[in-house]
Amino acid sequence: MTQLVTLSDNGNFQQLAAAMGMSADVKKEGKKSSLARLKIDHSGVMGEEEIKGKIKKVQVIDAGQFCLSVPTGDTETKYFAAEPTIRLFNQRFMYKRYIKQGEKGRYVKSVMATDLKNDLRDNDGGFNCGKPSGWIEDYKSLPDDMKNLLKSIKRVRVLFGTINMESVTNHLGEAVDGVEAVPFIWEVDNKDAFKEMGAPITQMAKQNRLLPQHNINLGTTENKLPNGASYWTPTAALDLSATLPLTDADQKVFADFNEWIDGYNDYIIKAYNEASNEKSAAEFDEVVEEFVDVETA
Repeated sequence: MTQLVTLSDNGNFQQLAAAMGMSADVKKEGKKSSLARLKIDHSGVMGEEEIKGKIKKVQVIDAGQFCLSVPTGDTETKYFAAEPTIRLFNQRFMYKRYIKQGEKGRYVKSVMATDLKNDLRDNDGGFNCGKPSGWIEDYKSLPDDMKNLLKSIKRVRVLFGTINMESVTNHLGEAVDGVEAVPFIWEVDNKDAFKEMGAPITQMAKQNRLLPQHNINLGTTENKLPNGASYWTPTAALDLSATLPLTDADQKVFADFNEWIDGYNDYIIKAYNEASNEKSAAEFDEVVEEFVDVETA
């Protein structure tokens, strides 16, 4: 369980920063989620519009906007905006890997930690979603199967915070009310985005500022691929114009995020134990079968 740490303007910076997962970005000298999910929409949203008496497909949401998916019972409501503002409370790191299986694949995910220095148990009964321990010195000499495996494993910066969105549209492209202080989780797994979103955290840590003391203004940059397609990466600008006070309400938000992280890790560890036990049983059966074959030969 996460040790209880209380937010305070005059609290111990090192202790609070470690609890928020900020330390990994500063180089030292010498279950079903109830959280809204934030991501960048790379394809846009198509809709229908009547033009001269005919129904035609039109793009109602431009690609490259931020999408906030808010759970509403068994469904979700999506909000789109180009330049939201976030206030971070926690940061964690994990690995994840997508495995394609038929029409629908599945994700292997590790537990979340404050850094990636140690091996992390995953829900497939292994560690690091299959990534070997330690530094790989000679990547080029690896077998192709191992190279493909490593390429499929994503290093993820997991951000927890609250988000404000203005000039918001829904999935139909209709203008809706803005979003204010909605708690969210954002799994940042693109390599460039991973680095970009670490920059404001590094900046705060170097100035002895805690995550929720400042807002971060987001935007996106379009990146062209050789085939003509595009993908978007975030831009993050730390707002140092004001230092936000840390209130009792903020303490509750911080505690709720920590509780969510503990619950997620408990779920992954349970899945790890179940999967590793199944693997051990299968390996034992193979050994027994080989022994029987030898004895009866």
